[in-house]
Amino acid sequence: QVQLVESGGGLVQAGGSLRLSCAASSSISSVMGWYRQAPGKQRELVATIATGGSTNYAASVKGRFTISRDNAKNTVYLQMNSLKPEDTAVYYCYAYRYGLSYWGQGTQVTVSS
Repeated sequence: QVQLVESGGGLVQAGGSLRLSCAASSSISSVMGWYRQAPGKQRELVATIATGGSTNYAASVKGRFTISRDNAKNTVYLQMNSLKPEDTAVYYCYAYRYGLSYWGQGTQVTVSS
């Protein structure tokens, strides 16, 4: 069983920045990433990162968000710059390990206009 604990959400004005962190309770030798879910919408991919560092981004965040990970700390980060009101959502950390998917509890990000 893997536990994921997120931190770093909050309220920010449009154009501002936030950094999310997600610490895993065990080593994740596979994909980690971030998804988000806005009110009334389905959960969607934001970004993923493999153990070796290869990344994948949703088109809506490419060029503004950067995902990174520290394998020694079992932690994944999401640096979010140039935030827009449409980025407002609950952001969930994700990890895939030994054929199972794990999710964090979510952290709220609110971007005011």
